[in-house]
Amino acid sequence: MMKGMIVKNMSFKVGQTLTIVGVSKPDATNFAVNIGPDETEIAMHINPRFNAHGDENAVVCNSYQGGKWCEEHREGGFPFHQGEEFKIIIEFTPAEFLVTLSDGSKIHFPNRIGAEKYSVINIEGEARITSFEIK
Repeated sequence: MMKGMIVKNMSFKVGQTLTIVGVSKPDATNFAVNIGPDETEIAMHINPRFNAHGDENAVVCNSYQGGKWCEEHREGGFPFHQGEEFKIIIEFTPAEFLVTLSDGSKIHFPNRIGAEKYSVINIEGEARITSFEIK
């Protein structure tokens, strides 16, 4: 299911923070960051949409479990601009992923799968990643 840039066999554990910096393409419609236990399940899907899937300037979060998408979650601002740099900071707690966007707005997304460690991160769509760090 996943395509794009895939990081496998890594360790993103409760208490850690993932920081992703990138640049969206000048004509980008959307891109996504997916975090999961493997390539078939997604615990955290964050999808900034400039103009895609019926949404304009929206950040949509979700999870993909058992072969289907769960309920969409929309929260936070939309600090993304086509062709410009962005930063997404994801703090991983036992209960949730706390996402901080470039403008400081926050998204609280539940850890629906409930694992304490995820080993796959996939970034797909119309963005180029310039920095990727887990602390």
